[in-house]
Amino acid sequence: MARREGITTLCYLERGDEYLMLHRVSKKNDINKDKWIGVGGHLEDDESPEECIKREIYEETGYDIPLEDLEFRAIITFVSQKGDYELMSLFTAKAPDTEPKDCDEGKLEWVKKENIYDLNLWEGDKIFLRKLSESRDFFSLKLVYDTKDNLIEAVLNGKNIFDC
Repeated sequence: MARREGITTLCYLERGDEYLMLHRVSKKNDINKDKWIGVGGHLEDDESPEECIKREIYEETGYDIPLEDLEFRAIITFVSQKGDYELMSLFTAKAPDTEPKDCDEGKLEWVKKENIYDLNLWEGDKIFLRKLSESRDFFSLKLVYDTKDNLIEAVLNGKNIFDC
């Protein structure tokens, strides 16, 4: 199957007051190298965002989350002055009580939601993680990064909330 470059999914699996976080330390030439993110990846041919994230969750954690248990929370647009563009569907879901399998893309670890901001996160991820914790409402967020991966603009539901 072909990957759909620039169209991705991401999910934060929840268990009580924790998120399952992936510390991206395993892949070479990884845009997320040493960052902490949720699980997810690129859409493949004929997949919906829900089908993609279900597959990605299974591949990266071993969890088989039913489609109806995935909560579609936001659409995130990433723009980089390096020329990169990504449209990401953001989900949350309740995780089973079992531990995840080992992931070949990094180390999976349960992290208390209150400690999440102590991790090495993308600046834009901090914005949408806060939004996920503040409200159950669906939102749209555009994040613009410069050539050095510094966040220079954030637009939430059409309103500029961050501009350097």
